[in-house]
Amino acid sequence: MSGAGEIVHIDPAAALPGGEVLIECRAYDTSSLNECQVLFGEMRARLVGASPARVLALVPEEYEEGGQLEVTLESGDGARTAPAQITIGEKLALDLHNVANPAFDPDDGALWVMRSGSRGQKELVSLFRITTDGHVVDVNGEIVNPTGLAFDQNGQLFVTSRNDGTVYRLTHFHEVVPFARDLGIATGLAFDKDGIMYVGDRTGTIYRVNGIGEAHEWASLEPSIAAYHLAFGPDGALYVTGPTVSSFDAVMRIDEHGDAEIFYRGLGRPGGLAFDTAGNLYVAASLRGRRGVVRISPDGRAATLVVAGMNVIGLAFSADGRMAVVTNDSAYNLPLGIRGTLLR
Repeated sequence: MSGAGEIVHIDPAAALPGGEVLIECRAYDTSSLNECQVLFGEMRARLVGASPARVLALVPEEYEEGGQLEVTLESGDGARTAPAQITIGEKLALDLHNVANPAFDPDDGALWVMRSGSRGQKELVSLFRITTDGHVVDVNGEIVNPTGLAFDQNGQLFVTSRNDGTVYRLTHFHEVVPFARDLGIATGLAFDKDGIMYVGDRTGTIYRVNGIGEAHEWASLEPSIAAYHLAFGPDGALYVTGPTVSSFDAVMRIDEHGDAEIFYRGLGRPGGLAFDTAGNLYVAASLRGRRGVVRISPDGRAATLVVAGMNVIGLAFSADGRMAVVTNDSAYNLPLGIRGTLLR
């Protein structure tokens, strides 16, 4: 075996540009550490740390094409390992300001993202559609601070504004119509299996909103410093994240009566969340100091980092098994073959 040794495993097996991945290896010669290299394709990665058994490296920011990429270790004597594979997210758009999950349009598969801006800041264009062939289309700038995005069962998009506490409805002609008002600092947005809307006010209230926009307080949680993020699980319960200053935050589960309990605790700055068809919950968060997308088992007992990435805000699943991941300023596509639930 050469001084490069061999790669045993890459954790996680998917990442965004700039994400930190752990390369488990065997017999990697790090005696000349300044000559050791990790190569993603032929791009040299920044090393965070290295030992004969473990290497931490950052996926090169320059790699934006996405897809399968070979990873190799190179030792000081110029020897390289046999390559291992990693899936890298394809950058779809930049110069955004995402503060919650993106949303896939059920009609044509386009991905909706945002440029939310700081509180009270009106952007020239605040909502965008990324078509399935990769074109970024300006849609609307009327909504100030768009935050939560969700489609109802009829395929209409609803958007919360944390600026004025209003939920807006976008018609199929992209006209903006106020739907529900006076919802505090309205952030998270989700629909249950019966098409009833739920809105999170980050000061601590979850509202239930009927079909004509009338809202009533349904559940109460601890206030969040940023936002509430909502998603209904296959069990019919509402799952909520609301990051605090703690590095050990929880995902909350709220039953049909509005009673809340802890589903999983141990995440740093949890954000957007979504379920797959097997009942696994995916959360934009950090787990044991590593940031990206975390998968939590249906029973809430096990959590694993499945996508490495910095500044990850939210995610969504397409009908054909793609995962869209948004950071604070960009949107990415990861063809991971994971199918999400039909609950929005």
